Amino acid sequence: MKTTQSENLYQRAQCVTPGGVNSPVRAFKGVGGTPRFIARGEGAYVFDVDNNQYLDYVLSWGPLILGHAHPAVIAAIYEAASLGTSFGAPTEREVQLATSIVNLFPSIDMMRFVSSGTEATMSAIRLARAFTGREKIIKFSGGFHGHADMLLAEAGSGMATLSLPSCAGVPIAATADTIIVPYNDLEATTQVFEKNIGKIAGIIVEPIAGNMGFVLPSADFLPGLSVLCKQHGALFIFDEVMTGFRAAWPGTQTHYNIIPDITCLGKVIGGGLPIAAYGGRQEIMEKVAPLGAMYQSGTLSGNPLGTAAGIATLKILETPALFAEITQKTSRLIEGIQHVAQVHRIRIQASSMGSMFGFYFLNGETPELENPITNYEEAKKYVHSKRYAQFFHEMLNRGYYFAPSAFEAGFLSSAHSDTDIENTLTAFHETFKVLG
Repeated sequence: MKTTQSENLYQRAQCVTPGGVNSPVRAFKGVGGTPRFIARGEGAYVFDVDNNQYLDYVLSWGPLILGHAHPAVIAAIYEAASLGTSFGAPTEREVQLATSIVNLFPSIDMMRFVSSGTEATMSAIRLARAFTGREKIIKFSGGFHGHADMLLAEAGSGMATLSLPSCAGVPIAATADTIIVPYNDLEATTQVFEKNIGKIAGIIVEPIAGNMGFVLPSADFLPGLSVLCKQHGALFIFDEVMTGFRAAWPGTQTHYNIIPDITCLGKVIGGGLPIAAYGGRQEIMEKVAPLGAMYQSGTLSGNPLGTAAGIATLKILETPALFAEITQKTSRLIEGIQHVAQVHRIRIQASSMGSMFGFYFLNGETPELENPITNYEEAKKYVHSKRYAQFFHEMLNRGYYFAPSAFEAGFLSSAHSDTDIENTLTAFHETFKVLG
């Protein structure tokens, strides 16, 4: 592949932007090489500035469940933009999209739009503290809930990719009330509650860990957390920014039959534009200003372009059998990857739920278990990052774009065809021959 234009742009970008990127994982630090500068997207494909074509399994890190530039979504954005891009005042579309979300989630009576997943989780934690009158928060190592100070302790995503144990510039006081527990460790979480009676405001969790790779919860984990919160008067916060409308319809909480106190949503509800939300029971949400004393605001919250894209996206997703079809394709991809790995005697751990998936290359220290990685500590110990980097570039050079990190989930869209899946598995065969 020719990469001259991407290389030139990367050199220019590094002069004006830290690391040449506007979000760390884009810099390819986890896999090496020069990041591809994308010029356009169409359906399941992206095209870089050198006109190379890639079948996209990143999909802007999850939002594009209908693929790139879906005609209905683009038309909705165009129509909204033609009437004005921002007002800083209420609009009908905010009410329409919020009503759809409230009707879909039994756990949400009221909700508030924000502009990013970070804002949603940051606000949810502030709300939990305001509602309970407590300060301590439990999060799980490797869970990434955005870049708010109190959540950058043992975080996943780019923090995992760059092997950063903590974040410079975050004062000790900011994380002093953040308690870190291993994911899938219900016993450790129970012990934390017992040692902090009456002090814990809530638990925040990715119901499926998508920022330490892709890790499913054990059968008793989420129900156990829910019980602990009820027993101790803490709030249960589901961070479904990534999993909402991705892992299950409408969210992972439905699949696991959990009713969290607060839910954070993002990505898909914006249809590719920057919009997110947090919501919950009415008595909790009435603590938010102007009704209550928990202040949160944003000039671009409920932006008319984002709400238009979200309305169009959810309307299409409600088409009967569409979500099931994407899920089936995702399962077919993962089953195919597992088969190819067996053929080439390359040890991996692969799984999926809904249209999310992930796979780890395992190193020689990994125990002989079906799914040896159940939390971030195990991921750091057993993931073969160098093999993933080799895999990434072999697939990239064949025209397949996966996450440039061994610690990120992947995604499918309705635009991915059966032929795309078959071709991907053929490319896996070719790549695994090289890896073997």
